[in-house]
Amino acid sequence: MPGKPSSLRIGLALASLVGSLALAACGSGGSSSTSSSTTTAATGSGSGAAVELTSNGDLGQILVDGDGRTLYLFEKDDEGDESYCSGECAKDWPPFTSSGTPQAGDGIDASKLTTFKRDDGTTQVSYADHPLYYFSGDQSPGDTNGNGLDKFGAEWYAVTADGQTAEESDGSSSDESTSTDSSGGYGY
Repeated sequence: MPGKPSSLRIGLALASLVGSLALAACGSGGSSSTSSSTTTAATGSGSGAAVELTSNGDLGQILVDGDGRTLYLFEKDDEGDESYCSGECAKDWPPFTSSGTPQAGDGIDASKLTTFKRDDGTTQVSYADHPLYYFSGDQSPGDTNGNGLDKFGAEWYAVTADGQTAEESDGSSSDESTSTDSSGGYGY
């Protein structure tokens, strides 16, 4: 019967397709984690990176990502749609990027959240016209080891809810000499 081989082939093709889809679903967890060695932000599939506000004992209320990692501004960046940090700079200060529209948490002014395309094609998040970055020397959520450092031609600061630089309440800044190795790089 000519219909039987055709039905068998269709059945095998359907089984193969279902198996492929199941494997593809297992391979995509729907979210990626942020690490100091990557330039991508934690994002869900199709949703934008989360920007939240947290309280820091030395700096007050500062911006963090959805995992509680501190977000910084680079004073050399004079516009919200252009970054002056690439190459080696972007290795020490990975850009905070998003695959969708950034999501504003409690205390964050959503109208101040924007994005722009970097030269490498990724989409970086800005807040109050300041492109946002991580610091590779921050090992855990809540770390602010990059605050007040002068690297790559300007100073780096955590960002407040109003888009300003967060400075330590006692007026001192981070001691750069304790966070750099003998070559001037970060030993993290």
